[in-house]
Order: sequence, then C-alpha cells, then structure tokens
Amino acid sequence: MRRFATMITLAALLITSTVYAQDGQGADGLGDELFPTLGNGGYDALHYTIELDADIENNTISGTTTIDAETTQELRTFNLDFIGFTIDHVNVNGEAVDWDRQDGELIVIPLAPLPAGEPFTVSVTYSGVPELVDHGSAPVELGWRNFGGGVVVLSEPDGAAGWYPVNDHPLDKATYTFHITVPEPYVVAANGQLADTTAADGSITYTWESQDPIASYLVTVTIGEYVIQTEEGPGGLPIRNYFPPDLAATAAVDFSKTGDMITYFSEIFGPYPFEAYGVVVIDTDLNVALETQTLTIFARNGITGTGEREETVAHELAHQWFGNSVSLSQWNDIWLNEGFATYASWLWIEHTTSGEDLDRLIETIYDQVAAAGTTYFPPPGSPPPGNLFNGGVYYRGALTLHALREHIGDEAFFDTLRTYANRYAYGNAITADFIAIAEAASGEDLSDFFERWLYDPQLPDIPEMDLSATAS
Repeated sequence: MRRFATMITLAALLITSTVYAQDGQGADGLGDELFPTLGNGGYDALHYTIELDADIENNTISGTTTIDAETTQELRTFNLDFIGFTIDHVNVNGEAVDWDRQDGELIVIPLAPLPAGEPFTVSVTYSGVPELVDHGSAPVELGWRNFGGGVVVLSEPDGAAGWYPVNDHPLDKATYTFHITVPEPYVVAANGQLADTTAADGSITYTWESQDPIASYLVTVTIGEYVIQTEEGPGGLPIRNYFPPDLAATAAVDFSKTGDMITYFSEIFGPYPFEAYGVVVIDTDLNVALETQTLTIFARNGITGTGEREETVAHELAHQWFGNSVSLSQWNDIWLNEGFATYASWLWIEHTTSGEDLDRLIETIYDQVAAAGTTYFPPPGSPPPGNLFNGGVYYRGALTLHALREHIGDEAFFDTLRTYANRYAYGNAITADFIAIAEAASGEDLSDFFERWLYDPQLPDIPEMDLSATAS
C-alpha cells in the first residue's frame, strides 16, 4: 500500500476547512491529521504587526497585534488562536466589533459579513501574564517564557497562540513587524533584521522586520542582556549573534564555522533562503535548541567553547532550508524537517572529515536504532501525536535519506535535494512531493522503497555504503 499517496494535499486541506465552515463561519481548524483544531479557516494571514510593552520583572506584556489578511470565503465570523490575557478590544477594519472566547479560540464577529477574496485588517489589544502552553509532545512548555534574566519564545508546534493572536499552523505563513519595548539595559532580538531602536524614559523600543514569510511556530522574540557580535557571511549575508556577556568569547568559538556551513549548504541545497542569520544564546539552562527563522535559539548549557557541538549547530542551520523555507503542510510530516536537518549535519561531518567517518557514524546509529526498536524509534512517516519529536523522525528519517542516496546515487540524490528546496521555497510540502521529485530525478518508481523506510515498523537492512565520492 502506498500510504504516502493517501496523504492530504494542501488543496485538500483547504477544501476540508471550507467544508467545516457553515453559513460564513470560518473553520476552527485546518484539518491537520494529527492536530485538526490547529489553525483556522476562511482567511489567509499576510502580515502581522506585533506591538508589545514587556515588563520583565513582573512577567507581563501589553500591546496590540494587527493582522493584515485576505478572506478565502465570505466570513460572518472567524477565529484566531489565542490563549489567556485580558482583551481590551478587537477591531476589524478600524471598527470595534464583538468577540467571544472558547477553548483557545478568539472568535471575531465583524459588523457586517466580509466578502470572499477581499483584504481586511483585524487588531487585538490585550494585556496580562502570558500562559505557557503544554502541548504534550514538546519537551518543554511553550510560548512566552520568562526565565528571570529575560524572555525567550519557544513555539513548536503550537505555542505562538500563548503570546499573540494568530492563525497557528505552518500552512498560513506571513511576514512580520515587531515593535517590542523593554526596560534598559535589555536587548530584543527577533526574526529578520533590526530596523530601528528608539529610547525614551528608561525604555528602548526595538523594531524588527522580516521580509520573508514565517510559519507561526518559527516566530520568536528573545529578551536579555546580550553582547552582539556581527560578521559578514557568504555573499555579504548579515550574521548577528546575541550572547550573554559572560559567554561571549566561549560562544564565539562554538559558532565560528557558521559562515563555512552556510557556504557548504548553499552549494548542495541551493542559496541560503533568507535575509540574515545568527543565533541567540539564552541565559538559562533549558535543554533546548530551536531553529526559529533567521535566529536560532540555543541555551547556555549547550555552549562549551570547544566546538564539540558542531553537529547540532549544523543541524539547526540546515533547518533554514528544510523546515523554515520549505515547511511541512501537516505535522505528521515532521520527518521532512528533522530527518533532513539530521542528515544535513551528517553531510557536514562528511564534508569536513571523510566518507569513512560518515560510514562509521551511520553504522553506529543504525545499530542503536535497530537495537532500541520502535518504542524509541518508530517509523518516521507516521509519528504518534503524543510523541511527535521521537527519535524515529530524527534518526530513522536521516537513515531514510542516506538509504535513498545509496539507492539512486549521488547525482540524482543531490539533484533531488536542490530541486525540493527550490520548488517549495517559502511554501509548504508533503512527503509525496519529495517522493515525486526523487522519482523524477532517478527515473525509478520508489514506492516500495519509501514504504519500507518510512512506514514499516521493521527497520530495513542498511544498504551497501560507498562514500568515496564526497558530495559537492
């Protein structure tokens, strides 16, 4: 059975959400197979302007989020994902409107129905203490996290709704403007590039702009006392890193090869997709690294000053292509993010050492995955909803890509990666999209191959490995 052939396509998801809508009511979910209530139907969010005043000491925020959107159907009501806070007012097209709340949804009721295919603006003014979101499958609670010395936003898969009203699903990407006001001497880092700072009465407002669309779980604001280190990457790419002052020199060592990694990944995947890159090291020992778009988050306990976590640095960087630019259409395709980033980190090892080193690494990981079985490493193509970030999507996903490389050869394999990264850049894809590209590049029917590697509980035999020709 070709299970991937039955996966819901993007068009089918839109049809599904339209079916849910009754009498001009925007659907309260986008029909995701694992998490059907995430996101909302009836409109396409185009741009978010988030204006917040952050009180770090009292862990409160207040401000307004404005969404420029376009209707995809007539809307008498529509939903935004939003949890907690006191809502002062909601406006649609500049006019105050009624609203309601239910089960994490903010239900907006325009004064008159919004016609299909028309632009509109909705703004929500709110204040309070952010509530953390416990998704269950994520390793930590999500959303706006105050760690005492600052703030970090972690949202994968659905924590964005814990700090601003949003259409919280990767299918509805949008661009962003942030105006975040903090007390001095705090510094704000966010997605995109810093456009302006304005100081007044002991506070500073940081304005960040992202020109490329972002999936909501990849949106972040980080606040702390940082040393900012900048450099120029390949092609003049701005690289800006934010480090706690006591870790600045140490962290600089761990991220010293970022420019070289960007150069290499640009050669094998295609040009770096965004306007900037960099990392922020949050001043807390959360066991986390997250590939938020253009600004990857690391915790201080992951900083060694030895470069020994080079593989993790490469993994998170590779997500900028696979996960951030090309985003999943449904959360059950998470292997398209994590398997790809894991294998990219192995390719970096191959590039900087030798094919023999990669051979040994893969044999070791294969043996560990085989020994642990499906309890720890379930098939990557069908992750359990309560264990979304399991070892299978990372390591069995990466082994799937290596097996594909061995099966179709380097030329077809790297052509597949480049074509996939280019064709779905700034958009969304499903597993079937990747398979179709691999079949076109190889001239083979790969249905049995992907059925075994992605869906069979039994780990397939590892293919013969000949890594004498390094990827280029």
